[in-house]
Amino acid sequence: MSHDISRRELLRGLQAAGLSTIAGAAPRLLANETAPHPRATADTCILLWMGGGMGAPDTFDPKRHTPFEVGVPVEKILSTFPAIDTVVDNIKLTQGLENIAKVMDKGTLIRSHVVADLGNILHSRHQYHWHTGYVPPQTVACPHVGSWMARVLGPRNPAIPPFINIGQRLEGVGEQEELKAFTTGGFFGTEYGPFNLPFPDDASGAVRPPKGMTAERFAARRAAFRELLKRSPVGEMASDHHHESMLRAIENADRLLTSKERDAFDLALEPRESYDLYNTGRFGLGCLLARRLTEAGARFIEVTTEYVPFLHWDTHENGHTTYARMKREIDRPIAQLVVDLENRGLLDRTLVVLASEFSRDMMIEGVPGSTARDQSRAKAEKLGEMKHYGLHRHFTGSGSVLMFGGGMKRGFLYGETAPERPLVTVKNPISIRDLHATIFTAMGISPKTAFEIEKRPFYATEDGKGQAARELFARPA
Repeated sequence: MSHDISRRELLRGLQAAGLSTIAGAAPRLLANETAPHPRATADTCILLWMGGGMGAPDTFDPKRHTPFEVGVPVEKILSTFPAIDTVVDNIKLTQGLENIAKVMDKGTLIRSHVVADLGNILHSRHQYHWHTGYVPPQTVACPHVGSWMARVLGPRNPAIPPFINIGQRLEGVGEQEELKAFTTGGFFGTEYGPFNLPFPDDASGAVRPPKGMTAERFAARRAAFRELLKRSPVGEMASDHHHESMLRAIENADRLLTSKERDAFDLALEPRESYDLYNTGRFGLGCLLARRLTEAGARFIEVTTEYVPFLHWDTHENGHTTYARMKREIDRPIAQLVVDLENRGLLDRTLVVLASEFSRDMMIEGVPGSTARDQSRAKAEKLGEMKHYGLHRHFTGSGSVLMFGGGMKRGFLYGETAPERPLVTVKNPISIRDLHATIFTAMGISPKTAFEIEKRPFYATEDGKGQAARELFARPA
């Protein structure tokens, strides 16, 4: 299949996959005697998702810094922020990440993450690929990496949803249908999909029973839902497996509404001093909510800066100014999350992963080298206004991933990129498939784990070929 695909073709393929999947039978776990699950080094995974394409040269992989000046040739600019020291001698970050710099002795920094060239570099395709491990469209609805953990490992605490998604709206934002396509349990079913909390400060409302909702009224509503489900288009097309999965999801929600663990969702119960340390906006409060949910027994939590076209990390102009703002939003809460997990004795068994769908560059759109025409045009460009100063263009040749806890090494730097453009990975490349294998291995899931769906095996990592980067683990995994 060609990787050159339009947004319309992508949506058509995803819709077809979703319809075919819900009409199918329950996926069956295949025997895996030759690939037993590894010993877990983590019980919980927190994914900090920098939606929109976070440029490594202006965050975690500093290069030669060129200050803004009208008339400077664009080709001379690699980083628009100077490098800063961290508490680890051989690791430098960029200005604006001073708090994360103070906790780098607790982390592993990967600078050699390489993502696939998917032809038209659409955010939707790359986000789908990163979150599921599969390039869209597929013939089945692929489960999110969090859904794999929910299905294979189950909940840590029966009252807490095993997969919680914090900070991303799925309505009223651009590419909403594409976002919905990978923010799902896929063929596993609704019960393994995400519990969505787009506004962390309002999370308590999602787990509070409506006023006057007695057990009898809730039972009546559940019966009504069952009847509505039968009569709906989904009810007509979906298999018994997916019907039952939807109903179990309702039962799980009922269990949460009546549990003491629902207090973990209420940020008003956090001491004010702690709340204020995290409160840099929705992402910061999302990190606080993730910490509270980890304490309560969550299995997988994604916290996102939120993907909205041309906002946040999607910097097609005003790149430098936007990065300065984004760093203020992420720097303190990420560092505080690491410190709090460590102080509570949770970091060793909690894997924190910071990642993005691809990196960015000042002058290369797409794959390393681009085209001769693009290179010639870029070399002729000169800075005119501040809005042109920054990392604007999509780049897949390298990127950074930051990991804390969960059995990973501390104060460790992995991989290397070229010092001059194109800033491609030159040492220890790690693909999405192998990065997922590393995460799954830490969580105690074999990368070869497979389910039968539509009479063929479907693997946790593409074709079951993911290889964990063993060098990242503090002890043999």
